Amino acid sequence: MKRIKSIEAWRELLEKSKEQPFLLFKFSKTCQSSLSAMKEVQALETELPKYIVIVQEDRTVSNSIEKDLKVKHESPQLLILKDGKGIWQATHYKIKKSLLNEAINTYV
Repeated sequence: MKRIKSIEAWRELLEKSKEQPFLLFKFSKTCQSSLSAMKEVQALETELPKYIVIVQEDRTVSNSIEKDLKVKHESPQLLILKDGKGIWQATHYKIKKSLLNEAINTYV
């Protein structure tokens, strides 16, 4: 997973999602459910690029994502982005490899 550290990098990715969908994982270092979700995301085998935002270290990026997508911030949170929009999301213990595969097959 490649980390997004700046608003500029985030906005560039958002624009690129019009050509290539991707997964965006918002992660909290202090949250047990984030650690569990991280294992699920890492185990996911997909052609889609995976990106991560560490909310404690990159709060401005996390806030920008919430504002740009009009999706309430939660952590952990996994979103599928396509065509400049968040088209699917899961939070907390709903971030499971099987559900992610199903969502990718349905929405991408």
